[in-house]
Amino acid sequence: MIRQLLDVVGLGKSVDELGRMDKRQLLFQTLNFGMIVSSALMIWKGLMVVTHSESPIVVVLSGSMEPAFYRGDLLFLTNYQSEPIRVGEIVVFRIKGRDIPIVHRVLKLHEKEDGTIKFLTKGDNNMVDDRGLYAPGQMWLERSDVVGRARGFVPHVGMVTIVMNDYPKLKYVLLSVLGLFVLLHRE
Repeated sequence: MIRQLLDVVGLGKSVDELGRMDKRQLLFQTLNFGMIVSSALMIWKGLMVVTHSESPIVVVLSGSMEPAFYRGDLLFLTNYQSEPIRVGEIVVFRIKGRDIPIVHRVLKLHEKEDGTIKFLTKGDNNMVDDRGLYAPGQMWLERSDVVGRARGFVPHVGMVTIVMNDYPKLKYVLLSVLGLFVLLHRE
């Protein structure tokens, strides 16, 4: 079954090549694969430092921000603490107890006398504000809840991520094929 799948995607001959590689070539290809993975991680960490965001790139997962952003749009974020949050700005925030961040627009600001700011958000395509999404008893978001602010986007590029999350087996097959491709191609 696996051999047939590899033949279908054009890697059947490449697997045969793996058997013909000597130890030195195999070690070189493995190190090459490690360099690619390390480079990707360094680029991600570098983006985190430059943008001051724990997640500098996110994918819109729902239609709650249509027509501003559609499901599958890739957002680029920054999170500079020195810039004040403003009404109308699109922020990405995380609710305590939930893993997936939410992309919505700031609807209202509430500034206290001590200078702290709290704010309320709402999806452009939603009928009501986000208080129903917040943690129990939470009425406003604070600056610490913000993951980043939308600074730019690329339409529909994130659909690949959505499809891979919807079909986890496909994700593992694609990652395996890409890993084999890197290990087996000598250029």
